[in-house]
Amino acid sequence: TIIARPFKAFTRKLLDRAPLLGMIEGAVRDLLSALFAKERRFSHPVVVQMSGVTDLEKLGFITQEDLAELGLREKVAVYFPHSYNFSGELYIVPRERVRVVDITAQAAMKFIVSGGMIHLREHRD
Repeated sequence: TIIARPFKAFTRKLLDRAPLLGMIEGAVRDLLSALFAKERRFSHPVVVQMSGVTDLEKLGFITQEDLAELGLREKVAVYFPHSYNFSGELYIVPRERVRVVDITAQAAMKFIVSGGMIHLREHRD
């Protein structure tokens, strides 16, 4: 506590002076909270057909079911984490291209982050 409090105060002052850093820090904090909080936001693993032309599909997580505020009533927000990285992309996709998969959110995240290296049958409920 003796070291942590001054460090936290210094970090907060630094972030207050640099608005861009504060915005990035807030986004990272929200992402970490979504991944590791008791009430996980990445709780709905889905497979999304990426194109009507090919059978290309991606594994991701529904983060918002209702996009009416954006005027996108027939679409959902799906987050696609990157493999071997702590980043990802958010796509807005038509509902009919999204299919819920029967695996836990933790297993889906491990599968994605590992680049598909883990065996999902070992990580079912």
